[in-house]
Amino acid sequence: MSIPLELYPSQDDLLYEEEILRNPFSLKLWWRYLIARNESPFKKRSVIYERALKALPGSYKLWYAYLRERLEIVRNLPVTHSQHESLNNTFERALVTMHKMPKIWVMYLQTLTEQKLVTRTRRTFDRALCALPVTQHDRIWGPYLYFVSQRGIPIETSLRVYRRYLKFDPTHIEDFIEFLVNSELWQEAAERLAGVLNDDRFYSIKGKTKHQLWLELCNLLTSHATEVSGLKVDAIIRGGIRKFTDEVGRLWTSLADYYIRRGLFEKARDVFEEGMTTVVTVRDFSVIFDGYSRFEESVLAAHMESLDIGDEEENNQDKEEKDERFDTKVSLAKFTYKTLHGFWCNDDNDVDLRLARLEHLMDRRPELANSVLLRQNPHNVEQWHRRVKLFEGNPTKQILTFTEAVRTVDPMKAVGKPHTLWISFAKLYVEHNDIANARVIFDKAVQVNYKTVDNLASVWCEWAEMELKHKNLEGARELMRRATAEPSVEVKRRVAADGNEPVQMKLHKSVRLWTLYVDLEEGLGTLESTRAVYERILDLKIATPQIIINYASLLEEHRYFEDAFKVYERGVKIFKYPHVKDIWVTYLSKFVKRYGKSKLERARELFEQAVEMAPADNAKPLYLQYAKLEEEHGLAKRAMKVYDQAAKALPDKEKLQMYEIYIARAAEFFGVPKTREIYEQAIESGLPSEDVKTMCMKYADLEKSLGEIDRARAIYIFSSQFADPRSDNDFWSRWHDFEVQHGNEDTFREMLRIKRSVSASYSQTHFILPENLMQKDSRLNLEETVDTLKRAGVPEDEMANLERQLAPAAQDNSTRRLGFVSAGVESQSGVIRTPDGGRKVVADQDAIELPEDDDEEEGDKEVEIAQRDVPAAVFGDLAQKVAEEVGEDGDARKRESDSKLGALERMKRHKKG
Repeated sequence: MSIPLELYPSQDDLLYEEEILRNPFSLKLWWRYLIARNESPFKKRSVIYERALKALPGSYKLWYAYLRERLEIVRNLPVTHSQHESLNNTFERALVTMHKMPKIWVMYLQTLTEQKLVTRTRRTFDRALCALPVTQHDRIWGPYLYFVSQRGIPIETSLRVYRRYLKFDPTHIEDFIEFLVNSELWQEAAERLAGVLNDDRFYSIKGKTKHQLWLELCNLLTSHATEVSGLKVDAIIRGGIRKFTDEVGRLWTSLADYYIRRGLFEKARDVFEEGMTTVVTVRDFSVIFDGYSRFEESVLAAHMESLDIGDEEENNQDKEEKDERFDTKVSLAKFTYKTLHGFWCNDDNDVDLRLARLEHLMDRRPELANSVLLRQNPHNVEQWHRRVKLFEGNPTKQILTFTEAVRTVDPMKAVGKPHTLWISFAKLYVEHNDIANARVIFDKAVQVNYKTVDNLASVWCEWAEMELKHKNLEGARELMRRATAEPSVEVKRRVAADGNEPVQMKLHKSVRLWTLYVDLEEGLGTLESTRAVYERILDLKIATPQIIINYASLLEEHRYFEDAFKVYERGVKIFKYPHVKDIWVTYLSKFVKRYGKSKLERARELFEQAVEMAPADNAKPLYLQYAKLEEEHGLAKRAMKVYDQAAKALPDKEKLQMYEIYIARAAEFFGVPKTREIYEQAIESGLPSEDVKTMCMKYADLEKSLGEIDRARAIYIFSSQFADPRSDNDFWSRWHDFEVQHGNEDTFREMLRIKRSVSASYSQTHFILPENLMQKDSRLNLEETVDTLKRAGVPEDEMANLERQLAPAAQDNSTRRLGFVSAGVESQSGVIRTPDGGRKVVADQDAIELPEDDDEEEGDKEVEIAQRDVPAAVFGDLAQKVAEEVGEDGDARKRESDSKLGALERMKRHKKG
């Protein structure tokens, strides 16, 4: 065989050839030669590779590079090309020396897998596993499993390979199960999956839980019920139901599906019914019920379709006149059909029955859902009531439900009110006019040991109301006597020995029972029997304020007034505030209405006792009632004293309203001047700043209405310290209007100066200690100031200087005062109004002295003094009453005419007289 010339070494190769001739076993020289001929055709490079491998057959580097290049050459060639066989031969030659190299084996095996040579590839995989050590088998098993998982590989071959692999690594059993499922080998897949679930040491490398594996097994068993045998499917699924409670509905449906696929429809129905009656969650119930309803619908549809097909076959067979009973070739099915056709026991047309079964299932859904909720908590009273409503119109079912409810519900564990079950049970008999059985139910109900006394009392009350509705009045009273009877000493001793005291022992102290008993006695009994019941309530110390009031009202209706007042007295001794408030108000109003002024001192003592016991928040209505008593039956002076006491005793939030009432009543009785003292008292009583400002504004309006402009201005000056000009525009606008109407330029400027000063004081946030003390209210005397300076750490020499500065300021009454001046008010002209109504002139250093005129000149001049009538409100109601009592007397008319004269005319008449 001739070698082509291009395969011979060229002139450029002589250098490498000479070096190789000198040292043919040097891998480095051969590798340099191959790198130098990297661009040469593969045929030439293959010659170099073959020569190098002949010299160095154990070089992994040369074999690996050579095989890689040959793989690249055949990559795009079809698998039937001869180059693939040449490549396989090269791999076989390489494995003679490279049989311990897993990389070479993997390359060879992947090549054979791509060539689709099944038998040769399988045997080569086996040779690789035999040649390589066990520690490197994992590099072979991956491609091996991929090979046997390909389409076209015989199933038996794949199974054997997987079984061998599981002996090498049992942890990959899940891959084998997945392969079995994909290969539709359901029997072995189910067995392997069951074995995994029974292995307590199994750990899923795919992160699957036991729950997921259980669901996979159940799905496998139910979906392929006919293909899988040998496993106890019912026991397996029921074991999962007991073990995994979060998928109970799905497992019950799977078990029913298993029987459906096996054709056991009645067994499937039993499974559905069992599942619906055992699940405890609404979600599981919904899953089972939906599966059950779909099953019934599908069975009905399939049966109707089969009936249509059967009718067609019957019509076709009727056309044939041949008697098939004598035909030996006829099938057994046809023979049975023809023989038994027409008999009622062989009638397949049961569509109506199947429809009725489906409708019955749908009608039972509310009842079944309620049963699920009751299984969650059988002591839920509300769910039992809902269950009874489901059977509305069926008294028998309702009675059975009530019976089951009262037997099941434990009053100590009940959620809701268990006594309502007994009451509704009795009312059911009442609705059907069976009073005898209703009494039996009530009699059993009152013997139940409830959690609270109120539950038992409700049963007794309902029983009594039932008797009243049916005109059994004495029976109702007798029931109340039984209910309120105190247990005997022997019964108490037995209960104490037992240690578990039922609510029946406390029933005689139920306020609800006694209230109904009292109502029955008032309507049906006598006064003595009713009083006995009330007295029993008071003896048991269970009376309420309303019972006290009702008892007293009963006695008043029968004109036992003193006994009624004694009941009120007992009530105010029993209860404290705020419960006794209604008793006091009712007691006092009844007493005043009854006796009026005949027992005034006793009424005053009661009021004094009431206001003394009442807290400040609840004393206002009592004070007003007390003052009204004095106004109508007592003395006006004492009424004013009551108002004054109330204004001082009430809390700050109610003082303003009380002072307004006080002022209004004082003006009505004693005239407007009397209110000045009340205004001053209110301002100095410690009201909140906003209320002080309101009171000052009303005081100023009063003085302005009386013509006392200087006093009104002084009040405005005092109240200005409580009004921020930035927010309280109403006050400053009213003062502004007042100065415009009654003031002058100096007073207006003074108002503006005060406004600026007040605005600065509200915006000021930092104070210097000595200046702040010097500007304090005049109520802070010199000694208090010195003590404050000592506590602040001011040296003694500085305090002495300040003491000298503050001493004249404290004694000088002409300085500006920040506090409220109650009597004399300093005017702008240096005139002070004294408390007795006169005026005192104070020397003003800045005033201009004017020459004094003679008295005679003043007398000669005719000076007209403005005259103004005194408002009638000044004198009050008492003065008017005195004037009315005087009548038409002449001296009275003279005094009245003199009172209307001006001041100058009265002086002249006095001199003449």
